[in-house]
Amino acid sequence: MKRFQELTDKNEAQTMFPTVVSMIDKLAKKNIIHQNKASNLKSNMAKHVAAL
Repeated sequence: MKRFQELTDKNEAQTMFPTVVSMIDKLAKKNIIHQNKASNLKSNMAKHVAAL
């Protein structure tokens, strides 16, 4: 997630986004992080991609 936040290239961020979202969903499914936290993370990352 840190590497994703540091990206400045929109194309690279768009290709990496589904992978990061998948990892977050897996963490939430295994109750490592709360589902609401996962949703907040995904939302913030989507905003990051849109802002590039």
